[in-house]
Amino acid sequence: MDSTTVELIGLTAALITSIGFLPQLIKGFKTKKLDDISYFMPIVLAIGMTLWLIYGILIHSIAVIVANIFSISCSIGLIILKKIYS
Repeated sequence: MDSTTVELIGLTAALITSIGFLPQLIKGFKTKKLDDISYFMPIVLAIGMTLWLIYGILIHSIAVIVANIFSISCSIGLIILKKIYS
């Protein structure tokens, strides 16, 4: 497989896994209720995704970099919404 195909597979995987945060963010924003979300989950995920981001930068993988920047942003957004609405 050529590198463009591999990167497209990575970007597709990144898109699919990263959009998993959006329903929770949208629901939290609309209902202003995040009592059932713990701080632990998004904090641990943000730490793990930051390490993945560093890894992606080190190996020069656009898919890993883009996915983790988006996912870190979503985790931080979830933490902020919980702080505001709790």
